[in-house]
Amino acid sequence: MINLLQKHAKSFYWASFFLPKVILKKSISLYNFCRTLDDIADTDNGQQIKKDCFFRFKKDFLNRNFDNPIIGEMLTIIDSDNISKKVVLDLFDGIETDLEGKVIIKSKKDLLIYSYRVAGTVGLMMSKILQVKDKEALKGAIDLGIAMQLTNIARDVNEDNKNNRKYIDTEFSSIRKTIKDSEVFYDKSFNSISKIPMRSRFAVIVARRVYKKIGDYILKQKNMENYNYAGKIYVPFISKLIETFLSIFDFFKLFFVKKVGYDHHKDHDILAEEIDLNERV
Repeated sequence: MINLLQKHAKSFYWASFFLPKVILKKSISLYNFCRTLDDIADTDNGQQIKKDCFFRFKKDFLNRNFDNPIIGEMLTIIDSDNISKKVVLDLFDGIETDLEGKVIIKSKKDLLIYSYRVAGTVGLMMSKILQVKDKEALKGAIDLGIAMQLTNIARDVNEDNKNNRKYIDTEFSSIRKTIKDSEVFYDKSFNSISKIPMRSRFAVIVARRVYKKIGDYILKQKNMENYNYAGKIYVPFISKLIETFLSIFDFFKLFFVKKVGYDHHKDHDILAEEIDLNERV
């Protein structure tokens, strides 16, 4: 099996060590599918070539082409884990946004919708793989995906600008605000983790903590000069160890969560203007 997770996703790969083998295999298949779509959008090929590759891949998916192993593995997961086709099509819509020659997101609503499409969908699909049944908890998984995408956007401002993509303004105040917005979604996602089966729960706790820590390191830069000098920001190995240790306390804290409620925030209301989450979960 191809494992793009090990090659491209340091934080997720770290957390994946705590997953059962069966769940890990499916997680790798999901990541391979999503990463393949990302790579189509991010390649240096011309815009028309990228669009041709994207729509060919989408057509193969819609036609259930099992000859493509990455699509075949994804289709098997969709069938076995009751993943809504609408969710996958939302992911395609998000990636299609990045196929344009120039991408400019002008409002918070558009930013949240984009983040849902390219990452909230992945959080939802991952929760299905983890056998989460509670619908409110599944919405919390979407929150975690959105939080992580906002972290990505805050981290990759310069890289995105080079690719003619402007998700937020190239100012440290905008980067700081995006991190603060991500923290809302990280916070809202926490209780939902209590509905993940015990054997997989710790991996998600670790992934959440380590990814959230990226935001802390971004905020430590304090200004654009330091941010530019730092380059792409990652969580150092020793910090990953610390966050993994602290995850033990989160693990036990979740035993005291009695009920998961999708605690609406104004950002949820903004997203609901465009996306009916009840149809997706």
